[in-house]
Amino acid sequence: MDLDEIKLILDLMREHDLAEFELERESGKVRLRKHSNNPQFVAAAPAVPHIAYGSAPAAPAPSAASGGEPVLTSASEDVDLAIIKAPIVGTFYRSSEPGAKPFADVGEQVRKGQVLCIIEAMKLMNEINAECDGEVVKCYVENGQAVQYGERLFAVKPA
Repeated sequence: MDLDEIKLILDLMREHDLAEFELERESGKVRLRKHSNNPQFVAAAPAVPHIAYGSAPAAPAPSAASGGEPVLTSASEDVDLAIIKAPIVGTFYRSSEPGAKPFADVGEQVRKGQVLCIIEAMKLMNEINAECDGEVVKCYVENGQAVQYGERLFAVKPA
């Protein structure tokens, strides 16, 4: 990653008022974080940032529409589901091109490593893969929608 790419990311962070940005590629990983004068408590991220197992769902990121207040969901909603989360900020696509069949649909069986969707970030298409075998039970994001780091993409019931 060169200095121009980092400057572009910083501009995007300012434009979208992001406090943190993380990009992982085969060549390395970059994490940018704004520091504030107000102390904040941040929950530790799981070892693999785009999947979470267990009965307690992670609170979604605050949205502008809610005035910055986190929205809480029912704890029973995601019991025994693997939640696939966005590892980067970008635009979510369910298929490789408009009109094509989605990579994975609700009710379909998926295998570990199978492509579930694509997130476009800075004109790069990043494939998001299943982290376990199982059945896709929910897709949280609409095709063409912008997603934030850590936002839920899919719920998979492990096989």
